[in-house]
Amino acid sequence: MSTDPRAGDAAKYVDPEIMAELLTMRSSIDNIDAALVHLLAERFKATQRVGVLKAEHKLPPADPGREKAQIERLKRLAAEAHLDPDFAEKFLNFIIEEVIRHHHAISEHPPQDSDPGAPFDWASQD
Repeated sequence: MSTDPRAGDAAKYVDPEIMAELLTMRSSIDNIDAALVHLLAERFKATQRVGVLKAEHKLPPADPGREKAQIERLKRLAAEAHLDPDFAEKFLNFIIEEVIRHHHAISEHPPQDSDPGAPFDWASQD
């Protein structure tokens, strides 16, 4: 029986040869998940800088025209990549909602040093 945490409950009843293949695939999925987390972190660093710039220039936290264009663009990319465009839209809407929440927080509590690249303390904003 496998003690690999990626095995989950399957290790109790799956043939070891199949389990090895399953673990290989799960390892790849874990790597992709880690990459997604890092990509999202980079994306939010960029949107944080946008939020600071918007706050400094009294621009609204949301930009519905830009958001609509981005959703349509992402849906096209998803379709080209054989990913469900509706899923892509839901995913981007979730990210956009979070970005707008961050932009509201930044506009309410702008960074003191006015450095768009400075980290924003999200924990203190909840």
